[in-house]
Amino acid sequence: QVQLQESGPGLVKPSQTLSLTCTVSGGSIIGDYLYWSWIRQPPGKGLEWIGYIGSNGKTYNNPSLKSRTSMSRDTSKNQLTLQLSSVTPEDTAVYYCARKIEYRPEFDYWGQGTQVTVSS
Repeated sequence: QVQLQESGPGLVKPSQTLSLTCTVSGGSIIGDYLYWSWIRQPPGKGLEWIGYIGSNGKTYNNPSLKSRTSMSRDTSKNQLTLQLSSVTPEDTAVYYCARKIEYRPEFDYWGQGTQVTVSS
């Protein structure tokens, strides 16, 4: 059973960089055809896809966030990381990591999410 667990600071000040980690257990992050996404949900709004990192290490970002987003991975720790720079209160959200297999239409595993609040 694959499990994903997000972790992060909880509270970030405006203009700072948000850093989140997704620890994956029960499966390798470098398996074939795997895409690991970051997704967020602001309060009272729908889900917003942030971007993904593929099993080959290549990344693709939501164009609306691309200039502020950086994703990476640590294969030795089986972890994924997300950095979002120059945050504002509009970046307040629950942040999720999720897995998708290339030939399947939906995400098959999700983390429980971690709340991030941007406030001074």
